[in-house]
Amino acid sequence: MNYYILAGEASGDLHGSNLIKAIHQTDTSATIRCWGGDKMQEAGATLVKHYRELAFMGFAEVIANLRTIFKNLSFCKEDILAHKPDVIILIDYPGFNLRIAKWAKEQQIKVIYYISPQVWAWKENRVKMMKQCIDLMLVILPFEKDYYQHKWNWQVHYVGHPLLEEVARSKAQQKLQQPSISAKPIIALLPGSRKQEILKKLPVMLQVSQSLPDYQFVIAKAPGVEETFYNGLISSYSNVSAVSNQTYSLLQQSTAALVTSGTATLETALFHVPQVVCYKGNEISYQIAKRLVNIKYISLVNLIMDREVVKELIQHEMNAANLLSELKKILPGSTQREEVLQQYKQLASVLSAGGNASATAAQLILTFLQKM
Repeated sequence: MNYYILAGEASGDLHGSNLIKAIHQTDTSATIRCWGGDKMQEAGATLVKHYRELAFMGFAEVIANLRTIFKNLSFCKEDILAHKPDVIILIDYPGFNLRIAKWAKEQQIKVIYYISPQVWAWKENRVKMMKQCIDLMLVILPFEKDYYQHKWNWQVHYVGHPLLEEVARSKAQQKLQQPSISAKPIIALLPGSRKQEILKKLPVMLQVSQSLPDYQFVIAKAPGVEETFYNGLISSYSNVSAVSNQTYSLLQQSTAALVTSGTATLETALFHVPQVVCYKGNEISYQIAKRLVNIKYISLVNLIMDREVVKELIQHEMNAANLLSELKKILPGSTQREEVLQQYKQLASVLSAGGNASATAAQLILTFLQKM
């Protein structure tokens, strides 16, 4: 089979790479062309465009880059038509991918969506279009199956969360060889994957390091962001360092973490690292989102558990004083730290009910294509 896979950010590249590996195991004759990143390319796909060229975050940023976005959409459509795939597999990234889904339906190309857009949070009206344009929907959050089935009468497939297999693999590797990053206890800083979000959050995170000199603060650098970008931000802090391509190793050695909202909050929880979740964005984008988004929490940990397991500091609440106060509550010796760790165990149990996400998704995809 001839597959065309579209992912638009770092987490999509990770999950896409594992899906590609599973597809190759299930369909040994598969040829795969993709938009994604280094990991998808290393997994055996032909990379057409890197997600670094696609990543625009927030309402104001999207508007400012509309010309580039539409240019990318046109190029994508041309490339799909030129290579005539049997199926298009879309991974999250809804602003771009749902436009491709609608267009692909018009071209009579089969569409599979892996990792659902978060329509349960905002823009719920998109579900009607999605039902019409998506031939097979594979979801990774346990509550999404019930959401689509009961509210929209749409039969989707829950395959489990792909981070479980990725974290388990990393833990097994680290047991064999785990070089120490620091002699001091580590507080991990995960400020995001895009320059614009890093610039909003990392300077505030760094201020906290000055109040905790007995800890080493270690930044997980985003793939594709140059060294000089971080050097300019951390040069004046004596107990701050940074690592590249070692996020999981860093988390496995960390005592606590300050984490940007998104996939990283779930990764941190699966490594059993107590965390404070941070969000700070463009003020215009934030004010628009606050009026449109219909969810109680911004972190996946809290959303899945449907309660506040980890503290969330959003926009104006994300300041150095609040970060320090909340961080101290989850350092060793605190009652709250032990409560968070117990909740993490429940979270892992809930997510493990779905099985191996990549292998399950690949098998469902192949079964669907064989029925075409």
